[in-house]
Amino acid sequence: MSSNAASETEPAAITACTVARDVQHFDLLIEDMENELGENWGDLTFEDAEVFLSQPEANQLEFIAIAVDEQDEPNLPAIGQLTKTARSKGIRVILIAEEVSPVALNQLLRLGADDFVPYPLPDGALGQAIERLRAAIAAEEAAPKMPLTLDNDPEKPVGDRDGVVFAVQGVAGGVGASTFAVNLAWELATVLKKDGPKVCLLDFDFQYGSASTYLDLPRREVVHDMLSDVAGMDTDVFQQALLPFNDQLFVLTSPSDIMPLDYVSPDDIHKILTIARANFDFVVIDMPTTLVQWTETVLTDATLYFTLIELDMRAAQNTLRLTRMLKSEDLPFEKLRFALNRAPKFSDFSGKARAKRMAESLDIDIELMLPDGGEQVVQTGDHGLPLAENAKKNPLRKEIQRLAGSLYSLSVEEETGR
Repeated sequence: MSSNAASETEPAAITACTVARDVQHFDLLIEDMENELGENWGDLTFEDAEVFLSQPEANQLEFIAIAVDEQDEPNLPAIGQLTKTARSKGIRVILIAEEVSPVALNQLLRLGADDFVPYPLPDGALGQAIERLRAAIAAEEAAPKMPLTLDNDPEKPVGDRDGVVFAVQGVAGGVGASTFAVNLAWELATVLKKDGPKVCLLDFDFQYGSASTYLDLPRREVVHDMLSDVAGMDTDVFQQALLPFNDQLFVLTSPSDIMPLDYVSPDDIHKILTIARANFDFVVIDMPTTLVQWTETVLTDATLYFTLIELDMRAAQNTLRLTRMLKSEDLPFEKLRFALNRAPKFSDFSGKARAKRMAESLDIDIELMLPDGGEQVVQTGDHGLPLAENAKKNPLRKEIQRLAGSLYSLSVEEETGR
């Protein structure tokens, strides 16, 4: 190592390393490393890093800063393997990139880099990235450790189920899709007073998912780690990424940091759903409003795809565009179950007539009429509780409870009829 990382009398503890083809090309990185770490860092070439990370001394590293430019793009597989090796040893990775193509940058981030800083380095950017890493490490260490099995019972086998998948998507922001998904999952989990079905809630809105907020659960770095290497994921890794809510519902929260929705591939999503179905009776998915490559994967794997709309022009136009797209692509449109949120009350004949005209003009069937839950819905969400825990008599809660009971009964009938 260079950068005077050791002296003859008392070696300085090396807590970080830069890794680059030639670190001298990144002179601003050298200055920032010295400002942040003094003499407690070193520099390695890519070849040296492969050797060093296999040594016991590497376990003392807090992070490595991998610096790349356009000349390193042909070497992406080796750099990616270096990232995976570091992460497997618990060493965090900061990616420093200069004039790298968007495709190459996305590949590197998918391989598990914890943070990204462009080069030339903005003032204070490296220090901020280091602070984020340390905060993430502290949060992960403070988070409760999950058991290896979902039942808290090491004797009970897992992977022997064939769960039913329900996806939930809103045709626009604010139509109540996440509220519906969270409460549907909880009502399914508590449909029986004891020995109820095993239910998993997957928040697939990797950017603005709110399931963790509605259930007062922390967002953990382990979710990002799992999504970064779905190909290497197994049942244990999936289970470790879940968090329990009241020991009855297991939740995959959205990542702690915003991620691109195409960060995972359709094959990745299919694998996650396959493992989830093998370990749960019901899997509820909170989908992003945006349509992405893997939306078709979820639609294909789901038993029902609940689509929430509202009685306004915005929702009507988006619904029309959605149905046209699904039919033109010959996708399973019949799986969609349209739910009108904040539906007209029983005595609101004018509103009910508008809803009927809307359905006829869009050539859809509105199969669920979800009443307006009012201010209680916002309050329970802010408190991190399902409606059943904070507003049992809320009309929206009663309708979702009724739906959950119906879905459970149909599932049992289908299972016993096989």
